[in-house]
Amino acid sequence: MGQSQKMSAVSRRVKRGTISAGWAIAGALLTVIMWELVKLLGSVVELPFDTSDTAMPNVWTMIAAFSQPEVRGSDVTILQAVVSAAAYSLMIALGGFIIGVSIGLILAIVMQRFAFLERGMLPFVIASQTVPLIALAPLIVGIGNRFSLGPVQWTSTASVMFIAAYLAFFPLSVGALRGLQAPTATSLELMHSYAATPRQLLFRLRFPASIPYLVPAMKVSAAAAVVGTVVAEISTGVRGGIGRLIVEYARETTSQPAKVYVAVFGAIVLGLVAAGLVTLLDMYLTRNLPKESPA
Repeated sequence: MGQSQKMSAVSRRVKRGTISAGWAIAGALLTVIMWELVKLLGSVVELPFDTSDTAMPNVWTMIAAFSQPEVRGSDVTILQAVVSAAAYSLMIALGGFIIGVSIGLILAIVMQRFAFLERGMLPFVIASQTVPLIALAPLIVGIGNRFSLGPVQWTSTASVMFIAAYLAFFPLSVGALRGLQAPTATSLELMHSYAATPRQLLFRLRFPASIPYLVPAMKVSAAAAVVGTVVAEISTGVRGGIGRLIVEYARETTSQPAKVYVAVFGAIVLGLVAAGLVTLLDMYLTRNLPKESPA
């Protein structure tokens, strides 16, 4: 019976995954159709934006650009260059994500444990996200270039990772705080009746109860880390990443207008990969939790 229930749960998860993939494909096809319809409409009537081949190349032109050489006479295709740059940015974003999530989780634990710190720190946590990133990035690079700790020298890559962590910590800190406060009064009274210590309350009750809040917050943090990495690469001029590649390809829009879109697609896929990694972590963390059966 247990094996049958496990197979049924796997079957339901596969079915949900198939339906989600179907909707994703349908959304992509709808986007392609809308793109081509707008471009066709722009050739008939005057629109308030440019729909020429330079600004809006056809979808098949973008697809053909994947296999074109990055530089004339080179064996490296545009797709290979974009994949390599996206992998480099993913490593930086992953480092920023880990740092941001760690800081956000520590802040959430401290704010949950001490109510006066929540009242004092939470407004500053929220206000920290109102600083324009495009202005913050050069400032962090300028300060970081003057920072060194013995043989350890601050680099531009470290600045990009710091900016990614800066964007990633906020969703996690707010989501984790909400999750740590999720246990009901009855559950807390039961743990107190067992003379549970604050540490036991945290690891035996609050952390398990916070998982439904932590996972969505981590997905947002992962996407924010990718956004922070791409924007920081553009602002700081760090080479090797997808952000810098977008800038370089944007300079060639006159001769190869589809080239920059390949880099943009690479950044989109990078964000999806980051969210997918968090989804895999979610599946691992919730593997032993009871699943709700459909009504």
